[in-house]
Amino acid sequence: MKKPQEIVSILPGDLSSVALHRLMLSAIAPRPIAFASTIDRNGRINLSPFSYFNVFSTRPPVCIFSPSRRVKDNSEKHTLENVREVPEVCISVVSRAMTEQMSLASSDFPKGVNEFEKAGFTPRSSELIRPPGVMESPVCFECRVDEVKALGTEGGAGNLIFCTVLQIHVQKSFMRDDGTLDPVKLDLVGRMGEDWYCQTGSTSMFRVPKPGMVTGIGVDGLPEAIRFSEWLTGNELGKLGHLTRLPDATALQARRESKQFQEIWNRVDGNRQQAREEIHKLAKTLIEKGQLIDAIEIMMVTE
Repeated sequence: MKKPQEIVSILPGDLSSVALHRLMLSAIAPRPIAFASTIDRNGRINLSPFSYFNVFSTRPPVCIFSPSRRVKDNSEKHTLENVREVPEVCISVVSRAMTEQMSLASSDFPKGVNEFEKAGFTPRSSELIRPPGVMESPVCFECRVDEVKALGTEGGAGNLIFCTVLQIHVQKSFMRDDGTLDPVKLDLVGRMGEDWYCQTGSTSMFRVPKPGMVTGIGVDGLPEAIRFSEWLTGNELGKLGHLTRLPDATALQARRESKQFQEIWNRVDGNRQQAREEIHKLAKTLIEKGQLIDAIEIMMVTE
């Protein structure tokens, strides 16, 4: 609901592959990391991280990651060559404690070099596939490769590797008593642009409750004076948009007669603009505490 900012519009074809890669990966972030271990027809193991990665289905459980063709010489990654020869992959997630070693494993070692050994990781034997997982990883996914879809033939073109999860291995210390994963203990990292990463420890995570079974009124259902408030952020308006209805006249009258409102009104000597500013700032605090009804009621009675 704020004023639009100045925009720089860019056509992908106007940028070099390197510049486009840098722009897209800086803007589309953070990205989870698939630490993919594969094996070639001769039994040689490869371990490499890919941040073009996510989960795309639960039933069936499907993950997709994408090794891009190298920009410098348009060659294919060893991981891509391996899954064509042996269509299996073990995907290990990456915690903060593994990050430096993971980065080392991403080095462009010659084909046949075992990155487990180079980076100092411990192979964990898989049960249903041949490539091992990373023992140090909190969670490993044994996967069957079902399809490899090339997205282009130039340097930088991705190759989508569709993986069906056959078995999941979880270190018990990262699980809660109810069998769910503890995101604080996992401390996973995400890939940002350039040399940057982010981690998901307790100081950087926050909760946003999912909408309930009843649909809220939405930001467009809020009174205009609240919707276009110069003191409320989009996040705060979003929280108010979860309300299922606006307060009725009885609730607003009770709020108008409340000691809290009367003290503010008397303090500003009935100046509506000063009252609006003070009350909207108070509402910010109430919203932060989850007191959405109190927040919207006290704002509506100033209008």
